[in-house]
Amino acid sequence: MKVIIVGGGQVGAYLASLLLGRGYTVKVIEERESRMPVLKRDLPESAILFGSGTDPHLLEQAGIKDADVVAAVTGADETNLVVATLARLEYGVPRVVGRVNNPKNAWLFTPVMGVDVALNQADLMGRLVAEEMFNGDMMTLLNLHRGEFSLVEKRIAPSSPLAGKPMREAKLPEGCLLVAVTRGAELIIPKGYTVLEEGDIVVALTPVVRQQALSELLGEN
Repeated sequence: MKVIIVGGGQVGAYLASLLLGRGYTVKVIEERESRMPVLKRDLPESAILFGSGTDPHLLEQAGIKDADVVAAVTGADETNLVVATLARLEYGVPRVVGRVNNPKNAWLFTPVMGVDVALNQADLMGRLVAEEMFNGDMMTLLNLHRGEFSLVEKRIAPSSPLAGKPMREAKLPEGCLLVAVTRGAELIIPKGYTVLEEGDIVVALTPVVRQQALSELLGEN
């Protein structure tokens, strides 16, 4: 897979390191000369291009005509939007990811502007902090579908009405699904007849708006 990252700041550099470690072909475009020594220290020099990510000639030099993904992750929303629009509308890149720095600009990062996935850092961080504040000992493993759903893990407490009941009798909040149960060293894929026990650790897929209700149903440990 070929990925072009526009923006060689901390976000772009870290993303490039992750993708290179997974065997992807990566090009990072950065226009700040002051970032070059850092990028050359942390990344292969062949993966780095100096210049503006809004320059079509530089994008073509980076291989945008054959790119599978373009990630616009600079610190300027206007730059990220221009890059996204060029990537999608001019070069037909299949997947475009845009970083949103100012939450007030989030409404602009849409497919019409060429953005498939908008990463709103402030919104994501706010949601994570809120989850930690209100969900007790429930752990969020993964956020999905632009933060609307979460994969969570929690131990069934003695006070939980689910303890001692088979799955088919479990009345979960709307949209929630138990996908795995850990009991000691055993991993169980729950079926209708699976009886949940106190102390089981369940992994569930839940809408974020139902996460607190699910946490309460599993009880306080």
